[in-house]
Amino acid sequence: MQILKHCLVAAAVTLGLASASQAQEKTAISITRQPGILYLASHVMETQKLIEKHAAAEGVADVTVEWRTFSGGGAQTDALLAGNVDVVNTGTGNLLLLWDRTRGKVKGIITSSAQPVIMVSNDPRIKSLKDITPSDKIAVPTVGVSTQAILLQMAAAKMFGEDKVKTFDANTVQLGHPDAVAAIANPNHEVKNHFSAPPFQYIELKQQGVHRVTDSKEILGGALTQATFFTTTAFADANPKIVKALREATEEAVAFIKKDPKSALEAYKTVSGDKTSLDDLLAMLKEPGMDEWRTDPQGTMKFAEHLHKIGTLKTMPKAWTDYYLADSAYLNGN
Repeated sequence: MQILKHCLVAAAVTLGLASASQAQEKTAISITRQPGILYLASHVMETQKLIEKHAAAEGVADVTVEWRTFSGGGAQTDALLAGNVDVVNTGTGNLLLLWDRTRGKVKGIITSSAQPVIMVSNDPRIKSLKDITPSDKIAVPTVGVSTQAILLQMAAAKMFGEDKVKTFDANTVQLGHPDAVAAIANPNHEVKNHFSAPPFQYIELKQQGVHRVTDSKEILGGALTQATFFTTTAFADANPKIVKALREATEEAVAFIKKDPKSALEAYKTVSGDKTSLDDLLAMLKEPGMDEWRTDPQGTMKFAEHLHKIGTLKTMPKAWTDYYLADSAYLNGN
């Protein structure tokens, strides 16, 4: 149902996206993100007003940026297609789906993180995905199209064969990460499994009886881009200086995180209101794979191949540059 919803919305607005390309360069920009430190670059960009700084350097003065937080990627992409936001910051699956359904009228700008996402459980019976039964519920941010939902499909294909790729689809339920954390903390809650994301997965793993089931690196065999900025080509065509400023601001934010993670996490706490201690957050950044702050897309073609194989993508891209803006080709992704 979620995929069908996106298809219908995308089909309805495709013509509208093309006509919007005649708009003047904007100075009031709205950008979405989801909760969590996967989006740490965005918190640095917000607190240091990096997009505003780089836009001014490009000759676009008095730019204002509204940052909006959504619980899942589906709501973000709906907002983008409806014209309620200008840029979305979410996972690779949503970018690929919109690129396909709008026939290339939605494309990526730049990425900022490729950290692993971990599936956790508070059920002692569930040690691996092989232990999941039809009655076990798995919380994911968006059913069908979120990074976590697609990873479960890829795992099912490896475990049971391509004809069983959607084995775990019926197990998934849609919960924002904060709500899923609360569910995992409640032993009486019907949801006992959560395909999580930082910092939530590490908060959960500190709870008694909560353990790791699998993770993105194990399923995919390598790093996977998590936070991706993408927009409509109409917006990009009408606002080239803003898009360039966003790209440069992201690069500066990623460099800042690597240089001064403590200050970056202070920005995250200021923006998000997360009560996790700074020391605990710093410890999370030392977990395996949590140093993957990078602007080059990682593992995205593997996602595309999977989605095309199961029929979700009608068009198979020849390269990752097909679903990123031409000005992003220097990123040297995969």
